Amino acid sequence: MKYTMKKASHTPFDGDTVHEECGVFGIYVPEGVDLSPAHEAYTALFALQHRGQEAAGIAVNNRGVIKCHKDVGLVSQVFTQEILDSMPGQMAIGHVRYSTTGDAHRENAQPLSITHIKGNLAVAHNGNLVNAGPLRREIESTGGIFRSSSDTEVLVYTIVRERLQCRSIEQAVLNTMDVIQGAYSLCIMSPRKLIAARDPRGMRPLCIGKTREGAILFASESCALDALGAEFVRDVEPGEVVVVENGEMRSLHCKTQCKTAACVFEYIYFARPDSVIDGASVERARQEAGKYLSIEHPVGADVVIGVPDSGIPAAIGYAKCSGIPYGVGLIKNRYIARTFIQPGQSKRERSVRLKLNALREAVNGKRVIMVDDSIVRGTTSARLVQLVRDAGAKEVHMRISAPPFRHPCFFGTDIPERTQLLAHERTVEEMRQIIGVDSLGFLSIEATRRIALDCKLGFCDACFTGEYPMEVPDQVDKNMFEREIEL
Repeated sequence: MKYTMKKASHTPFDGDTVHEECGVFGIYVPEGVDLSPAHEAYTALFALQHRGQEAAGIAVNNRGVIKCHKDVGLVSQVFTQEILDSMPGQMAIGHVRYSTTGDAHRENAQPLSITHIKGNLAVAHNGNLVNAGPLRREIESTGGIFRSSSDTEVLVYTIVRERLQCRSIEQAVLNTMDVIQGAYSLCIMSPRKLIAARDPRGMRPLCIGKTREGAILFASESCALDALGAEFVRDVEPGEVVVVENGEMRSLHCKTQCKTAACVFEYIYFARPDSVIDGASVERARQEAGKYLSIEHPVGADVVIGVPDSGIPAAIGYAKCSGIPYGVGLIKNRYIARTFIQPGQSKRERSVRLKLNALREAVNGKRVIMVDDSIVRGTTSARLVQLVRDAGAKEVHMRISAPPFRHPCFFGTDIPERTQLLAHERTVEEMRQIIGVDSLGFLSIEATRRIALDCKLGFCDACFTGEYPMEVPDQVDKNMFEREIEL
């Protein structure tokens, strides 16, 4: 019997975008408060939908019994009013997913719910574990059976294993944090407790909120709290475990001490612009990136346009600093799914035109500066440049509000391995020629590290520099656990 790696079946919209990670949410509703945790979670997941569109799920705790509903699709596709009404309880956790490990199957949707000898447990996880492979092999060698191909199930098994050896679920989580390595924000639900945890480096965001009725909330981004009319309390600290039991909140910290390294790409691309992460406004950070771009890469032009959506704040910042007028040059079709798949080169080009179209009146006969958040493989950038040229632009200058991607990410950002990156072993001039622009400029590493001046943490910018905040494997296949058996 031989095991071979199964090829990924998931195909992103255009193969040339950096995809979101995941979004997590948790809520504890005090006894006697007229709030439905399932309905509140549903609203919060809508606010976090930008972080993942492959799958969605909610688990509720009704007097110690955990019920979970999840499936592939958008939040609105997975849940109906009838389903939410059938999920009463006092606590809930929710998850929206984009797969950075594991394929896009229902088995990999979260939350993951499990029953063990000491009770039951549900977990929602955002991030990636760099030592998931060795941990999984260890669990399998002792008889563990896995139903999914995501590293989250490895995490759940590790928590359960620790729970069988200690007196409380929060201690089991603390013990697990000494074992697992990587990036993670967690919302965990046991029969009596709601727990939130953040990795010691603070790589993935997580914050705490409170409603006027006294419900306690955890969310990947503060925009989810705003959607529920909740007050932002504070961010979960790196290495912190926050426990909610009987309406009371208490804090514990893991023993691991290390330098913080929040993902800088949260500010460049992932997070919603109306979110505040670790004290820093995402909108302000993106406009600052645009300001530094205009200082580092000035060029004479008639209009500055942004690629929707995350390129727009940087374009506004570029325009303000340079004095060149900002204009709406690209129109986005918001009714097309992010995973719109069209095989074949000509159909892929058509799908780009379905998603984005140039506004001829804004660019015709003009020298255009087009600002985007990143370039991955470069194919989409080339198509967008052609769209703007076809609309009559006299010149097209591209400015990118991030440095060139030269290294893969192992912590939950779906950046391909080096050889698939446009910047791999290429100069800026070579990239300019491939994309077909009149000039090309990337934000410097130094400016990138300055864009979120209010952030309380240090940054991880390894995808640009190759300087990882921890030891990483040489290469990790996104579908590392997708195996087929050959007899």
